[in-house]
Amino acid sequence: MGSVRAKKHLGQHFLNDKNAAQRIVEALTPSLGFKQVLEVGPGMGVLSDFLLQHEEYETFLIDVDDESIAYLDEKYPQVGKRLIHGDFLTLDFSAYFPDKLAVIGNFPYNISSQILFKILEERNKVVEMVGMFQKEVAERCVAKPGSKEYGILSVFLQAYYDVSYLFTVKAGAFNPPPKVLSGVMRMVRNDRESLDCDEKLFWRIVKAAFNQRRKTLRNALSGVIPKDQMSDNPLYELRAERLSVADFIQLTNEIGNKE
Repeated sequence: MGSVRAKKHLGQHFLNDKNAAQRIVEALTPSLGFKQVLEVGPGMGVLSDFLLQHEEYETFLIDVDDESIAYLDEKYPQVGKRLIHGDFLTLDFSAYFPDKLAVIGNFPYNISSQILFKILEERNKVVEMVGMFQKEVAERCVAKPGSKEYGILSVFLQAYYDVSYLFTVKAGAFNPPPKVLSGVMRMVRNDRESLDCDEKLFWRIVKAAFNQRRKTLRNALSGVIPKDQMSDNPLYELRAERLSVADFIQLTNEIGNKE
């Protein structure tokens, strides 16, 4: 077998540190009840090598790159139809995954936010995610209220998942090496089945609040609710980065009752 050429337009940086790869795979928690694991962007299979050693779950691989698919098909003939040639962002989960699953990957950094939002869309099936991101993105995902890193991704992910930062990976662990540090994080689905509020309005309020994050919510949310309809709730006097998920839910319910 030959090798796969990393393609800049696909954001490919192939992990070649086997110790890091094994740590990522071993961070999965099969006791959460999933029987299927989907690896996104396996490239040349450094994670796949370890995933396929586990018999307690079925490993699926998805890659959009023709060259990677041909390489993986030859390397892992036993995977068969579980090797998916396609785009994770448009994948129909119901066609492959009838029940709970975990998602894992050394994710392309140029579409990391879209990958996380796709997982959010499938949150009722994806019970765990372990993945490698640009370190700054991973830090934003796990950030807590009051920090500069806390933002839209932090709120949306933490509404439905318990998010934790696992470890940092240096640029030399990749081929070609990226110009940034990388961070591995884990997300585990929490017990919140719904947000106990109008979820569309919640998303709208969070986006509006952080799009003008230097303003207090009384000013930042004036496009969602007129100022003269806002209550004397002290949350309106804070900036978005000070509010927890529960605070945003409270505000969503208050604003929703006035619409």
